[in-house]
Amino acid sequence: MKKIAVLAIALATGFLGFSQEDTEDTTTRSNIQEFTPSKLLNKGQWDIKFFNSLYTQTKATGAGTGESFDIPRESFFTNTTEIYTGVSNNSRINVGLVFQIRANTFNGQSATSVFSFDNNGVDSRSGFTTIAPSIRVQPFANVPNFSFTSSLYLPIFKDEPGVYLDKRSTFWETKFFYDKTFGGGDWQIFTEADFGFNFGESAEEAAESGEAVNVGERFANNSLFLPLSAFLSYFPSAKSTIFVNAQQAFLIDLGNNFEQNYTQLGFGGKYQLTKTLNVEASYGKFIRGNNFQGLGQTFSIGLRALL
Repeated sequence: MKKIAVLAIALATGFLGFSQEDTEDTTTRSNIQEFTPSKLLNKGQWDIKFFNSLYTQTKATGAGTGESFDIPRESFFTNTTEIYTGVSNNSRINVGLVFQIRANTFNGQSATSVFSFDNNGVDSRSGFTTIAPSIRVQPFANVPNFSFTSSLYLPIFKDEPGVYLDKRSTFWETKFFYDKTFGGGDWQIFTEADFGFNFGESAEEAAESGEAVNVGERFANNSLFLPLSAFLSYFPSAKSTIFVNAQQAFLIDLGNNFEQNYTQLGFGGKYQLTKTLNVEASYGKFIRGNNFQGLGQTFSIGLRALL
């Protein structure tokens, strides 16, 4: 675990050796070039993002192994809405709110079945799942492209039997961001290291108490979620970018007797539609995993407004 923590810190901060003079001139850069997750908003500025993600799988790994096997199709849709605003005169503190809506279907239904938003109690479920107050901070004035975001996700959905909707955890997540533009402004490397703590009674404790009606939603409680991500972007023009990305993630047991890990690769692009509005689309593939990890595909599209 110590090695994993060291790797996360290195990924988040490893580029800090670049001097401030290495950063590109931002006076002519577009929003998609300038306002990466590393960059904070000016006071009074607003950032509103609607991000929709569809994950669907027909393969998963076995208990305690990385061996894959076929399963009836399962699909999971997530809508994440993020609203942030700048509150400090030096543009180094933003505050915001994040909330999520999910829809899941099981037993071999089509991937698009999630968009029916059914709740039949057998193989489909949907609803508002979490809400999170959030803060973004740029800790070092001389490193404007390094920041972190800390959010506390609170589960707000009912404890219902049968169909899985979301993990029933109070989830405290802190994300560290760093980006570096190079190649005359045509290229950008972006790195992210997340530390997410899942709090709550373990699945075993929930089963023993007899009060929980969906023990499976407590699979992640008392664990650390640690994804490490890197994105390489190329800007064909000031209004467009294409990128490739890789992610290695670990779910580390802190008392729930359950661990997972996976590797994901992907690609995508962004385009600035207007001065304030841009669109993003991406694709991801889980190429390996361990211990009940799904090996599916993710299709995402997002819309972001900077006001």
